[in-house]
Parts: sequence; structure tokens; C-alpha cells
Amino acid sequence: MITLDELKNKITNKSRLLGLDLGTKRIGIAICDDRQSIATPLITIKNDGLKKLVDELKLIIRENNIDAIAVGNPINMDGSLGPSAQSVKDICLYISKNIKIPLCLWDERLSTIGAFNLSSELDINVSKKLKNIDKNAAAFILQGVLDYLKN
Repeated sequence: MITLDELKNKITNKSRLLGLDLGTKRIGIAICDDRQSIATPLITIKNDGLKKLVDELKLIIRENNIDAIAVGNPINMDGSLGPSAQSVKDICLYISKNIKIPLCLWDERLSTIGAFNLSSELDINVSKKLKNIDKNAAAFILQGVLDYLKN
């Protein structure tokens, strides 16, 4: 794992990034365009273990020419790291050992709420919001990273 500042030095302005929202039941995945302007929800997959996750990520990375991964880090609202943050860190270490592209963490506080509220502003019904919440949260996370990298 690397920091966001290290990520800036490892990618080009044409690099495509993947955003992940790691949940215990589902994993949201988002992708950005090659100008790093906009994050788009891609897919939600069932969390069936680390090996299956890595296999799915390798396929997505290969098919979409991905150069780096940003993973939402579930920091507590008071800034402390709880069990969820440790779990994400452990998963990221596993991913990093098996996928050889840069991976960084992004503070994901309020990303699910932000994705849900954005869906509300778009007048999307509740069942569709809940169905897409994980990949939308991943896009919310990735967009935060893209905005940070631009500044």
C-alpha cells in the first residue's frame, strides 16, 4: 500500500483507476475515465472470499487497463481506526501481494451516506438505491481520490 502522494508519482494523467468499497457481504467497484475526471459505478460483487475477489479484480484490471486501486478506509467519525479499518487494511495487504499495481486507502467516512443522498437528489426509488449503493459508494470514494489528485 502507498499514500496518495506516492500514488501521484506512480501514475500518469492518462491512468485509469479502480475504486473499491469493501463490505462484509458485498463489494462495490467503480472505474474512472482515462482523463481521471469522473468516477463511474461499475459493478457490485458478492464477497465470496479473498481469492475470488483477487481473481475478479485481475480480470477487471486486464479488461480496463487499470493502473491503480483506491480502497475506501472506514475510519471512525472521531478519526480513530476500528476493527473495520483493520479488516480493510488486512484485505488490502492481501490484494497488494497478489496484484502488482499501486493500491492506496481513502478516508471513506460518509461515502455510503453520500452515495445514498446523491441517489435521492436524482429521484431514484429506494429499492434501486439500495441495490446500487455499494458500487455508488465505490464511485463516491474514487471521485474523492480523483479530486484530490487534481489539486
